[in-house]
Amino acid sequence: MIVATPIGNLGDMTRRAVDSLADAAVIACEDTRVTAKLLAAYGIRTPMLAYHEHNAARVRPQVIARLKQGQIVALVSDAGTPLISDPGYKLVEAAIAEDIPVTAAPGASALLTALVLSGLPSDRFLFAGFLPPKSAARRTDIKALSAVQATLIFYEGPSRVAKLLDDLLAVLGPRPAAVARELTKRFEEVRRGTLDDLAAFYAGAPQPKGELVVLVGPPQARADTIADAADLDTALRRALETLSVREAAALVAAETGVPRRVAYARALKLREPGEAV
Repeated sequence: MIVATPIGNLGDMTRRAVDSLADAAVIACEDTRVTAKLLAAYGIRTPMLAYHEHNAARVRPQVIARLKQGQIVALVSDAGTPLISDPGYKLVEAAIAEDIPVTAAPGASALLTALVLSGLPSDRFLFAGFLPPKSAARRTDIKALSAVQATLIFYEGPSRVAKLLDDLLAVLGPRPAAVARELTKRFEEVRRGTLDDLAAFYAGAPQPKGELVVLVGPPQARADTIADAADLDTALRRALETLSVREAAALVAAETGVPRRVAYARALKLREPGEAV
């Protein structure tokens, strides 16, 4: 069996994750020095095996051989959730191909924590990982994602976050966005605003420390993109027959793509004076 569990902060470790590491025959880890600190904090003496992007192809067969012998192997990453932007998925893929049981011990997840704290729509989101390091390729990828009706989530290192924001702004315009840093750690920080605000801030600020999560809200439809403005009024009047102004605006906004605030403002004008909203 292989168990995938995130390290996160020492305080973020669940009881299940601690037990999984203690019960394993070996722990496959990104950096043995980082994992050693974690194991020492919990008094865990399980042997470690380095498994990272530079040695994965060579070490993976060794891990699979252990698993075939019935050993439990725990897979951890230095930060965040294993398999998210790291080579762990190839090990899980290989284990599944050999009919070896795989389970996960949930823990801290940077992208989900960032989404919750961002204030951006969370009902639909797309995680795009790390974009290419070169601006031209990065803008090409951003353009391909520009029409996605979902909050976009990216990972980025501190040295490139300002350039990423510049490219996002150039392609997507001033959409609502957020930049989250050091999530679930002592110096956790979330900065919210529009892409132009955030791009300006990080262009003039000292290089941030730690890994970052950049989130961008979905494209916002404009009322004038509706073929006929009367269509909006018709939809709102129909909804207002049975719903409050707030409920009608939410329903029509979801159906037409019109921003909720636009639908709400129009619904207020259509509602007879003195009626409940």
